[in-house]
Amino acid sequence: MSPQQHRVVVVGAGITGLTTAYYLRKANPDIEVTVLDAAHRPGGKILTSPFAGMRVDEASDMFLARVPWGIELAEELGLLEELVSPVQRSAFIYSYGELRPMPQPMVLGIPLDLDALAASGVLSPVGVSAAAADLERTHNEVVGDESIGSIVRRRLGDEVLERLVDPLLGGINAGDCDSLSLDASAAQLAHAARQGASFIAELRAIREQNPPDPDAPLFYAHPDGMGRFVDELAARLGSAIVTDTTVETLERDGDGWRLLSNAGVFDAEVIVLALPASHAAPLVQEHTAVAAGEMRSIDFASVAMVAMAYDPADIALSLEGAGVLVPKPEQRAITACSWGSSKWEHLAASGATILRVSVGHIGNPEVARLPDDELLAEIRADLKRIMGIEAEPTEVRISRWLDAFPQYSPGHLAKVDSIEAALEEWAPGLFVAGASYRGVGIPACIDQAHQAVRSTERYLRTQ
Repeated sequence: MSPQQHRVVVVGAGITGLTTAYYLRKANPDIEVTVLDAAHRPGGKILTSPFAGMRVDEASDMFLARVPWGIELAEELGLLEELVSPVQRSAFIYSYGELRPMPQPMVLGIPLDLDALAASGVLSPVGVSAAAADLERTHNEVVGDESIGSIVRRRLGDEVLERLVDPLLGGINAGDCDSLSLDASAAQLAHAARQGASFIAELRAIREQNPPDPDAPLFYAHPDGMGRFVDELAARLGSAIVTDTTVETLERDGDGWRLLSNAGVFDAEVIVLALPASHAAPLVQEHTAVAAGEMRSIDFASVAMVAMAYDPADIALSLEGAGVLVPKPEQRAITACSWGSSKWEHLAASGATILRVSVGHIGNPEVARLPDDELLAEIRADLKRIMGIEAEPTEVRISRWLDAFPQYSPGHLAKVDSIEAALEEWAPGLFVAGASYRGVGIPACIDQAHQAVRSTERYLRTQ
C-alpha cells in the first residue's frame, strides 16, 4: 500500500455493502477496500437459485423503475440492456371472499377513481362512501410523523387502509400500517397529506401535472434473477470480499479503527457498517450507547418465501395478472402470492406454473418459523381457499428470512438522524447504511451506498 492509500472496511456484503465497496473503488483508486461478511456467500437478502429448471429469486425479484439508483447500477455493470419488466401489470385483492381486480388508478393504495373502486368490490358500499368523504375534507392536519394507518383511517376510512393501503405498503415492509412511519415508509403520501386536505384530490392533481406514461415500466428485473447483480459486483470486487468472517469487536486505534474477527484483525481508517441495525448495535455499544440504543429500538419482522411449481393442467384458475394480495382481515397464513410464470416471460419458459407465496409479517411472527410440513399445510389450505388450487405441487422450495425486515415506526427518520449524529461525535470514521435506516428497497439501499461513499470521502479529506 502506498503512503497515500486509505483503508476502508465495509462490514456486510448485501447490496448496500457491495455497492459501497464498488463505488468507493471507482471514486478513488487510492482507497483499499475490504468487505467482510459472516455468511458463506455475498448477497445478503438477494439470493437466486435453481427452481423448476429456472433461476428463481428466493426474496426480492425486481426493483422500482421510477427511481434512478437501480437503473444506474445496472448500466454501470453492463446489465441495463438485459433488464426485463413484468408482462402483467394488473393484480388482484382477495377481499370479501373473492379475488377482485385492484382498482385503478391508485397511488400506494389510495384510489383515485371512486367509480372503479365501487365496481371492483374490494370495499363495501360503506367503505366506498367513507373514501368519497375524503373529497369533502377542508383541513389537512398531520400530527408530526404519524403512522400511515392513523392518517389514512382518519381521511379515507378503515377499509381503504385495511383492504388497499396496508396490503401494499404493509406487505412491502412485512409490517402493519398502523405502526409504520408516514414520512419514512410513504414519502409520496406524506407529501400529499401536507399539501392538501384531500388525499384523493391532491394525488389526482399531482397525476394531472405529471401524467404517467402507461407504457413505461413500473419495475425491472434480470431474467437470471436479482442475484445477477450480486454476481457482477462480486466478480469486480474479487478478493476484496472476505466471507465466513464475523466481526466481534471494533476498537479505536489512534485516529483509525481495528476490527477483531474470527478470521483475524483488520485495520481501517473508515468503517461502513452495512448490517441490520440489530447486528450493528453491539459493535457500536462501547463507543456510543445512544446510537446503539436507537439501533436496538428498531424492530424486525420475519417472512418465509415459498416457491411452488405446478402442472398447468392442475390449475383451473386463469392466472392473468401479476398476483394477489391478501388483506389482514382475510389473512390466515398467506400475505401475497406472486404468479411468477404469468408475471415474467422468462419464467413461463419453464412450462410449469410457478407461484411465489409470501407468509409472515410483524403481527404474525410465528408462521415463518413453522416446521416445513406445517407451513406447507397452512399454505395449501390458503391456496385452496383463495385460488381454488387443490393439486399437489410438483416442486417446493422454502426460503426463510427471519428477523430480516426492519420496521420504520413513527419518528424513524429522527431516530436515524440521532444515530448518525452520535456516531459522528463519538465514533468518527464509523458510518452506517442499509435497509434499517433510509429505505428498504434495492434502489434505496443503492442510494444509501452512494451516501456512504460521499461520507467516507468527506471524512478522509479531513484527516
